[in-house]
Amino acid sequence: MVEWKISEGLTSYEEALAFMEERAAQIATGDAEECIWLLEHPPLYTAGTSAKVEDLKDPDRFPVYPSKRGGQYTYHGPGQRVAYVMLDVSKRGRDVRCFVRDLEAWVIAALRDFGLTGHIRDGRVGVWIERPNKPKTITGAMAEDKIAAIGIRLRKWVSFHGISVNVEPDLSHFDGIVPCGITDYGVTSLVDLGLPVSMDDVDVALKSSFEEVFGAGVTRSACPTR
Repeated sequence: MVEWKISEGLTSYEEALAFMEERAAQIATGDAEECIWLLEHPPLYTAGTSAKVEDLKDPDRFPVYPSKRGGQYTYHGPGQRVAYVMLDVSKRGRDVRCFVRDLEAWVIAALRDFGLTGHIRDGRVGVWIERPNKPKTITGAMAEDKIAAIGIRLRKWVSFHGISVNVEPDLSHFDGIVPCGITDYGVTSLVDLGLPVSMDDVDVALKSSFEEVFGAGVTRSACPTR
C-alpha cells in the first residue's frame, strides 16, 4: 500500500525534509507504508550534490537550502506541484536508473491527460516539452522547455525527495539560478502552455498515472528505454 498525503497551503522545506527522513527510516524498517506527499513550498532554491556555485546567480533572492538529492540547483515555489516520493526501491528491482526512468515515465503519463507529449533527453534529467514556435537553440536544435524536474536520494534502498511539476509558478523566479545547470533551454508550465489546469487536476493525473507506471508496487519486467 502507498499512502497519499496532500498538504494545503505552503509547507516549509525544513518540515518536508524532516518528515521525509523520518518516514524513509520507518519504511526501511517495515514500520510504515510507502508514501507520496503532494505539496507546495514557499519560494526557495535547493542545491543538489552536483550544484555549482556559479549557477546560483541571485543568492539573496530566496532562501537556499543544501540538499543531498542528486542534481544541481532547482527552484520550488507556489504554483508548482512537488511530489515527494518515499518508496521502497528494494521492491522495485534495486535499479536506480530504472527507478528514475519510472519517475520520468510517471510524469509523462500524467502530462498525456492534458494532451501534452513529454520527452526525456540524454544528459538532461527531467521532462521536456518541444516548442516548435520558439526560435531554435544556438546549436540549431528545436527549442524545448523543462516542465518537470526530478531529483532523488536513496537511504537503505528507500527513496526520498522526488519530482516537481510546473503548474502555474512565477517562471521569473527561475532566473536566479541556472536550473539543473542547463543554459540552452528554458522553463515552462502547464498554464504557460495555455492550459487552464488546476493543482487538483494535476493531483488526479498524478494519482492515476502512478498506478499505470508503478502498478501494485512491483517493478516492471523491463526498464523503460530512452
